[in-house]
Amino acid sequence: MTVPTSFPARAVIDLDAVAANVAELKRRAGRAEVLAVVKADAYGHGLVPCARAALVGGATWLGVAQLSEALALRAAGITAPVLAWLLAPGLDLEPAVAADVDLGVSAPYALEAAAAAARATGRTARVQLKADTGLGRNGAFSLPVGPGGRTDWEDLVDRARALEAEGVIRVTGVFTHFAYADAPQHPTVRHQQEAFADAVRVAERAGLRPDVRHMSNSAATLTTPQAAWDMVRPGLSVYGLSPVPDLGGPADFGLVPAMTALATVALTKRVPADQGVSYGHTYRTPAEVTLADIPVGYADGIPRHASSQAEVLVGGRRIRIAGRVCMDQFVVDVGDLPVTAGDEVVLFGPGTRGEPTAQDWADAADTISYEIVSRFGPRVPREYVGAPGE
Repeated sequence: MTVPTSFPARAVIDLDAVAANVAELKRRAGRAEVLAVVKADAYGHGLVPCARAALVGGATWLGVAQLSEALALRAAGITAPVLAWLLAPGLDLEPAVAADVDLGVSAPYALEAAAAAARATGRTARVQLKADTGLGRNGAFSLPVGPGGRTDWEDLVDRARALEAEGVIRVTGVFTHFAYADAPQHPTVRHQQEAFADAVRVAERAGLRPDVRHMSNSAATLTTPQAAWDMVRPGLSVYGLSPVPDLGGPADFGLVPAMTALATVALTKRVPADQGVSYGHTYRTPAEVTLADIPVGYADGIPRHASSQAEVLVGGRRIRIAGRVCMDQFVVDVGDLPVTAGDEVVLFGPGTRGEPTAQDWADAADTISYEIVSRFGPRVPREYVGAPGE
C-alpha cells in the first residue's frame, strides 16, 4: 500500500476484521440479533463501508445516533433496519419516516413529532421507546420519583399506545442503556436489568408488543450474556477494540482491531544536545540526535494530551513523542536511527508488528480507545482493505 499523495497520513480499515468481529459478537449473543452501532462515522472507521461489512458479518440491524447518519445509510442503498436514537426538538422527521428509519423516542414531544411526520407522509412511523433505567441520561425515566407518583416511562408508554391505536406509529422496540456495563460486578448492572424488566412489563401491560427489546452494549455483550434479550447493540467491539481493557484485550474476546493509523516522516534533521523541541520546549534532547517531524496533529485527531506520552513505531522501534503535539504535526527523537523523510510511521494498529495499539494511546492520553479512533478528522483519508458487502 502506498501513502495517498493528497495527505501524508491515512487510516487503513480492515473490513474483513469488521465482518469477523460481528460474527464473533453474534456467536456470543446466542439467539439474540445483533445491531451494529455505526454512529460517528462508524467510530471513525467509515459509515457506509463498515455498515456493509457488519451486515456481511451477521448483523441484522444498524444503529446510529443522528438522523443524518441514518439517511446517509439509506442514500447508499442500505435497506436493513436502522435505529436512530438521539432526537431533539425541531428535527424534520418526515424523511426518516419515509425511509422506514426506526426513531428512538425518549420524550412525549418526540412521539408527537413522529406522529405528525407519519400523517404528513402517509406512512406509519416506526418508533422504539427508550427507558432510562438508571443511567441518568437519554430516555424516559422509568424509576419512581417520590411516593406514589407516575413515572415518565408510564406516560410515554400510554401515549405511544394511543398513537399506535390511531395507526400513525408502530412501536417496534423498547430499549435502555447501561451505566456500568464495563464493570460487570457493579450492583447497577443487576439493578438496571431488573428495572428494564419492569419497564418491559409496563409496556406490555399497556398493550405494546415490540419486536425487539434490547439493552446490551459492547461490554455487556461480552461480559453479561444474560442481558441479551432479543438483540444486542455492540459498538466499539465491532471495530475490534475491547470495551473492558481491565478484563481483557481484543484477542481475549476473539476480536481483531480494524484500524491502523499511518503517517509519513516529513523531515529529519540533526540537532545538538539540550535542544528544546516543539512549543514550550517541554522536551530537550539528551545528546546530539535526529529529530523526525510527523505531519499530523490535534486538528487531525491526535490528542494533545498524548504530548510526551504516546509512542509510535518508526525505524523499527517504538519511540515516544518528543514534546507537545501541535495542530498539524508532532516530533519524535529517533536518536541515531537511520530514519529519513518519506519513511512510514505507525501511530497505532492491532499490535501485531510491535506497534502501539489504540488502547496504548488511550492509556497515554488518559482517555478511552473509543475517543482515539473516533476523533480522526475528515482530512485523514480512509483506505479500505478487504471487501465485505461490495
